[in-house]
Amino acid sequence: MRLSLYVCLSILLLSCNKSIKVDLIVYNALIYTVDNQFSTAESMAVKDGKIVAIGKNNDIDLKYSSKQRVDAKNKPIFPGLIDAHCHFTGYGLDLYKLNLIGTKSWDEILSKVLDYSKSYKEDWIYGRGWDQNDWSDKSFPDNSKLDSLFPDRPVYLKRIDGHAVIANSKALSLANISVNTKVDGGEVLVKNGKLTGVLIDNAFKLVEDIIPQLDKKKAINYLAQASDSCFQYGLTTVVDCGVDDNVIQWLDEAQKNGNVKMRVVALLSDNGINYNKYIKLGSIKNNLLNINGFKLYSDGALGSRGACLSEEYSDMPGHRGFLLRSKTYFDSIINVISKTNFQVCTHAIGDSANRVILNAYGKFLEKNNDKRWRIEHAQMVHSIDFELFGKYNIIPSVQPTHATSDMYWAGDRIGKERLKSAYSYKQLLEQNSWIPLGTDFPVEYINPFFTFYSAVARKDGNNFPTNGFQMENALTREEAIKGMTIWAAKGSFEENEKGSLEVGKFADFVILDTDLMKDPIEKTRNTKVISTWIGGKKVY
Repeated sequence: MRLSLYVCLSILLLSCNKSIKVDLIVYNALIYTVDNQFSTAESMAVKDGKIVAIGKNNDIDLKYSSKQRVDAKNKPIFPGLIDAHCHFTGYGLDLYKLNLIGTKSWDEILSKVLDYSKSYKEDWIYGRGWDQNDWSDKSFPDNSKLDSLFPDRPVYLKRIDGHAVIANSKALSLANISVNTKVDGGEVLVKNGKLTGVLIDNAFKLVEDIIPQLDKKKAINYLAQASDSCFQYGLTTVVDCGVDDNVIQWLDEAQKNGNVKMRVVALLSDNGINYNKYIKLGSIKNNLLNINGFKLYSDGALGSRGACLSEEYSDMPGHRGFLLRSKTYFDSIINVISKTNFQVCTHAIGDSANRVILNAYGKFLEKNNDKRWRIEHAQMVHSIDFELFGKYNIIPSVQPTHATSDMYWAGDRIGKERLKSAYSYKQLLEQNSWIPLGTDFPVEYINPFFTFYSAVARKDGNNFPTNGFQMENALTREEAIKGMTIWAAKGSFEENEKGSLEVGKFADFVILDTDLMKDPIEKTRNTKVISTWIGGKKVY
């Protein structure tokens, strides 16, 4: 009798303790919180989109109850992954275009363009993704065969890095480009007195300015598709680098009407329309959209030899690349932005470009500042310039897959000695003790687990090279995870609301089939997402 009474009282007390109702309880999990101690937990309770408790299964069950309970079945859970540098809207708005990623020759591209042209009936044919470094003949093609196939229909094919294109003569004619065309911060390639169709950096903007744009309805549909693609890979926030005002308006509308559930940090493009509007408005922030910075470009890419080097290219004597803007311009626009709350985030690939921007930043940054101005890529830094990141608290925002994509040919471009100070993520990390990581999609693949693997193993998808590429600059697993979560959030001043699974933060998390911290490193590149959650709601 006493035993029965005791059991009844215990059940009653247990039910009374479950007085706090929440929207979601996740249990039986291995939760990597990515807090200051990098601690783990078994369960968490979520209400109104935020974490209200996290700890052991029993502790959560004693205090909270919910109609929605998710048994994680001992799978690992990480904070929602944050891509600290990508081109989210560009990726979405390119979805209708011909995908040329992975093509192995110019003839293969021509065949794909011809097939595409039969079903795509708009005037312009637009493709993206080719990389001559993947071909047996690694030189730029010319447009003679393209002209023979399309004498009267404009064709515009962008390189994978977005820093070079090849266009047919029809497109060049419409843009009024001739052999005499000169462009600051760009090149119109001419061979034997004829246009080749290859345009580098600012030169191709002459064509882009006349290409018809998508209408709003189609644009919003493509942005929604981009959002869904990101969720498949566990991404819950993306930092979109270089967005025009009209695209911001489409994105904002798509988020507000529920078409796009992705959280987006938008870095505004470097143009007059954006400056005139947003310098007056100031930064704008809600739970899904954070407009907090401007994206500048100092130079081009190493693959197209537009990166600005302090010494000539090893495989092109006499050529050092170029700045896309003058030093005077960078000083003046950085001065303007320095008087606002916006971040300055500048693309810099070559060692000369990095030096120019580091010194330009240094003119406006006080010691021990917390402005978190960033250099995007910081791909090739002269050995004497690394300390400038720490001196001025400048944040390097890097993309580890660039190292494993470029390692096959980068030594040919810049030589083995200069290569030692390129893709130096560990050395950059040591400057400020934190470093945000991104993919740079669609320049690289959207998959953040490739980022993790490249950062830690420094190998490609075929586990090459055997001992890793310049392993002295590999990151640890914990550093890589932080770079994809809490440090990525910190890179946009969002570390108090996301990037770790702690009480008071958004319940943005991802359940994986692979334990990134413990499973064999070769397995991590093939990690699959079981489910992705934003604000406690399942989005994948």
